Formats: sequence, structure tokens, C-alpha cells
Amino acid sequence: MYESLMKVISGYGMLSGFAIIGITMWVSYWISDKLTKGRLHGSAIAILLGLLLSYIGGLYTGGQKGLVDIPLFAGIGLLGGAMLRDFAIVATGFGVSVEELKRAGFAGVLALFVGVFASFVAGVGVAMAFGYTDVVSLTTIGTGAVTYIVGPVTGAAIGASSDVMALSIAAGLIKAILVMVATPFVAPYIGLNNPRSAVIFGGLMGTSSGVAGGLAATDPKLVPYGCLTAAFYTALGCLLGPSLLYFLMRGLLG
Repeated sequence: MYESLMKVISGYGMLSGFAIIGITMWVSYWISDKLTKGRLHGSAIAILLGLLLSYIGGLYTGGQKGLVDIPLFAGIGLLGGAMLRDFAIVATGFGVSVEELKRAGFAGVLALFVGVFASFVAGVGVAMAFGYTDVVSLTTIGTGAVTYIVGPVTGAAIGASSDVMALSIAAGLIKAILVMVATPFVAPYIGLNNPRSAVIFGGLMGTSSGVAGGLAATDPKLVPYGCLTAAFYTALGCLLGPSLLYFLMRGLLG
């Protein structure tokens, strides 16, 4: 029976992937309702469960792709691929009201630059605290704190080692998790309850996954606005990381 089940699952990978994601979401929202009384949103719990399961899958198989290395969960690899990722980005963009976006104006643009530079300075500070002194490593880890995409992009461009690029990814991932989990709790105190503030928030935080999960837990209607500037944030970081930020670090540290 197990062999027959595995044959069906492997033959219909996308359907099995949707089924596994659906079960995970159901369990997450049950945990949110029963154990946290709704204080921690189900989507945030689902992302944390996904990260935990991926880690367990990697330990179990000794592989590189987490759960995808286990045949039972191979269909999840299709859902996490570039095709559906790009579809989700486009669909998110279509959910934006242009009029609301215009109202963010200069503040939204300023938030992008403030967010990138603030995250970079924080990342460089942590890297220095752990003993890194060379410009390439500091720049790579600093841009990793911008997002876990910007870090390896910058590291590859300026010649960072693979272990430093791995640290930059870890820095960005920690930031994404913190933003995702903390957003619902701080939202009432920072006025995060309208499209304009969501646009600015996305520009300041920048991590698309963290902003999406955090805003979904706060108010799903705000997700498109925050994700739009978060996408610009990643692009801006990839542009500034290997150029302006790197040259600034060389100018300061030699």
C-alpha cells in the first residue's frame, strides 16, 4: 500500500503539494485559535512550521533541499519554484490601488533608502562584533541583513567566500522571521492600519517574506502595499550592495 501511495504522490506532485500545504495551514490556524487565542496569526505559525519541517527534512536525509529530498514531500518543490513565485508576485502587484500608492509619495521612497542603509549598518555592526574585519565579509554580511537575497548577490559580485555568503543568508532569514512574528504585536503602536503606513513599513523592513507574513497576520488587505515597496527594496539593495555600499566600506576601512 505504501508503494502505491508513493507512486500516486510522485505522479501528481503538484496536487500532493497543495494537499500538504492545506493540511499545514489547517493545523496552523487551529494552533492559532486554540493555543494563542488568535494573538499569533495562523500564517505566521505556518511559516515557522515550514521552516522547522524543512530543517528536520534536511537532517533526516542529509540533503540540501530539506523536505523536497523526501519523496512524500517532493511536490512542495513545485510550489516553491520560480513559476509560482513569479505568479504570486504579479498577483500581489495587481492587488494594489494606484491612488493609495501615490499617497505614500516621498515618504515611501525615503523609507526604501532609510531601510536599506539602517539594515546594512546593523548587519555590519553585528559582523564586527563577531570578529570580522575585512571589507568583503563586512559588506556581504551587512547586505545579508538587508535581505537574504541581497547578501549572496553582493557576495558573489565582490568575491566573498561561501561561508560568509551563508552567514549573510542566515542574517536575512533571522530578520525575516523577526519581522513576520513581531509585526502583529507592534502594529497598533506604530499606526500600521492603512495602505500608506503599509507602503512605508514595507520600505523600511524590506524583507518580502517577513513583510507579507507580518501584514497578513495584521490585516490581509495591507499585504499588497507592503509587498510592493518590499520588492523595490530588494532590487535597490541588489543595486547598492556591490556598488555604493561596497565602495563606502572600502573608503572607511581601506
